[in-house]
Amino acid sequence: MKRLYYPFSQFLLERYGAKVYKLPVNIPCTCPNRDGTKSRTGCIFCGEEGAGFETHSSEVSVKDQLLTNMAYIHKKYKATRFIAYFQSYSSTYLPADVLERYLEECLLEGIVGIYVSTRPDCIEESHIEIFNKCVHRGLDVVVELGLQSVNENTLLFINRGHTVKDYVEASKRLHAAGIATCAHIITDIPSDSMEDVVACAHFLNRLGTQQVKCHSLYVLDNTGLGSLYKKGQFKPLELSDYLERTIAFVEHLHPDIAVQRLIGRAPEERTLYANFGMSWWKVLALLEEKMSLENRFQGRLA
Repeated sequence: MKRLYYPFSQFLLERYGAKVYKLPVNIPCTCPNRDGTKSRTGCIFCGEEGAGFETHSSEVSVKDQLLTNMAYIHKKYKATRFIAYFQSYSSTYLPADVLERYLEECLLEGIVGIYVSTRPDCIEESHIEIFNKCVHRGLDVVVELGLQSVNENTLLFINRGHTVKDYVEASKRLHAAGIATCAHIITDIPSDSMEDVVACAHFLNRLGTQQVKCHSLYVLDNTGLGSLYKKGQFKPLELSDYLERTIAFVEHLHPDIAVQRLIGRAPEERTLYANFGMSWWKVLALLEEKMSLENRFQGRLA
């Protein structure tokens, strides 16, 4: 049976020869889209916790966050290998020496890699240098860059505060230094078209992106998008459109790009709308069923 897409779990198994668990880490940082450098309101969909609603408090040390989660996952699943995932806000929106101290706390037995989530306009050469230090100490490093869309008008609508060019430049600099990247995109932004979603896949192919993470657009209270939603000024995409767009994206994506996920989860509190009123795993099941029935798979049209 032809695989539908290249799942992250398979990538990790091929890379490390065992099941690997990704552990979220929370550090005290913010974002130029929140501190007034570019904006004070953040992205239109972003809540107060950034993307880190499943993390420990940032007041807990990185080492203790990891040790606590490692002990729990090891007891439950007998896991022995882990990735430290710096998830909240823009982790490189810190002086390099400060970030380096946090990264050094990940030098623990069982940690095989560090994944750092950030914005493409927050990557300095000093950050790349400390990533390479981690690589030289035996850890894989992947920088997860928030792109969301290749449509500049959509980036303005969602108040990203960066351009597609910013993404290209950050990606090229990281790749030139031997650091892998994971692109974050949202496949169901209503201001995007099917053509935009397909163009995004080809864009990532050309850049040599190693991984992607697809999100579905959820609506949180006390956000710009939440305000538009409650006023009836924002209407989410229909499920059928989401499925078609996401499958088209995957079909045009190079088959060697690992897919971390195809749909995201929303925090339980303050969520006004998420995943078409269904559990994320039900939506994923529908997507995979549709791909299988229609003989559509990653790279078919790449």
